[in-house]
Amino acid sequence: MEQVSMEATNPNPSSMSGVAAASAAELLCCANARALLDSVDAFLFDCDGVIWKGDKLIDGVPQTLDMLRSKGKKLVFVTNNSTKSRIQYANKFQSLGLSVNQDEIFSSSFAAAMYLKVNQFPPHKKEDAEKRAQWKSNCLFEHDKYVGAVVVGLDPDINYYKLQYATLCIRENPGCLFIATNRDSVGHMTDLQEWPGAGCMVAAVCGSTEQEPIVVGKPSTFMMDFLLQKFNVSTSRMCMVGDRLDTDILFGQNAGCKTLLVLSGVTTQSTLDDPSNSIKPDYYTNKVSDILSLLGE
Repeated sequence: MEQVSMEATNPNPSSMSGVAAASAAELLCCANARALLDSVDAFLFDCDGVIWKGDKLIDGVPQTLDMLRSKGKKLVFVTNNSTKSRIQYANKFQSLGLSVNQDEIFSSSFAAAMYLKVNQFPPHKKEDAEKRAQWKSNCLFEHDKYVGAVVVGLDPDINYYKLQYATLCIRENPGCLFIATNRDSVGHMTDLQEWPGAGCMVAAVCGSTEQEPIVVGKPSTFMMDFLLQKFNVSTSRMCMVGDRLDTDILFGQNAGCKTLLVLSGVTTQSTLDDPSNSIKPDYYTNKVSDILSLLGE
C-alpha cells in the first residue's frame, strides 16, 4: 500500500466499467485453434495461473511461446500482480528460462504509476512496512495532510497501521484519490495453493472509507491505451489469454479483443459452466500449451 504526496488538485478520472459478453464459450479444438491463430497478430497473456504458478512454470509454456514468436505473433504479458516492477518481472522470466523484454510486460503497478504520471502526480512511496499502530489514551494518529492519492495493491506486509493511514488520507485529505491496482480475490502466489489477493486489501479500505476505488488493472482498459501505442495492433487482432473470468476475460471483452480462458489457474470448469456466470470467453482450454498440441506443432 502506497501513499502519494502532492499538492495538486484532484483530476477527474473517467469511468472504467464494462459489460461482459454472454455468448457460449467454445472448447478450443484443431479447427478453431488454427482460425484463432490466423486471426490474431498479438497474444496478451496473464502470468499467474497461465505462465506460472508461484515460481514454477506451467508445462509446455516455453515451447508454446517459441512457436507463437516463430509465426510472427507479438507477445505481451499483462499481469495484475503488483508486487514486482517491470524489470523484476523480466528477471523472473529470465530465471525461468523465458526470454521476455521488459517492454513486453505491463503490470498493474505500472498502470498505477502511469495513471499518476498522466494526472501529474509526483510519486512518493511511503516506507511503512515495519510500523505498527498503537492504541493509547490521548494519542492522535498523525498523517501527511498533503497526500493526494493512496494506491492499494497486493501487499504481504499489510497491517493495521497502513489501513489507518490510508483511511485518514482518503477521508480527511481534500480530493485524495483512492486507487486500486486490481480487485483479484485470490492468486497463485505459490505453485501449490491460492493466496488472498489484492481484492481483500482493497475491500478493507473500501470498508473503512466507505468509498469505491479507481481500478487501473484488469478489467479496466486503462492499460490498453499504452499497449496500442506500443504495439500498433488493433484490438480486434488481439487475443487475451487468462485464467480469471472477472479480470482477464472481462478485460479482453471490454477492449474488443478475442478471449481464451485457460483452466490452469483460478477458474474451474464448473465455475465457467455455472448458470450464474455471465462472463463467457470466446474459447477455453486446459492450459496454454494446448494451442501447440492442437496445431500439431
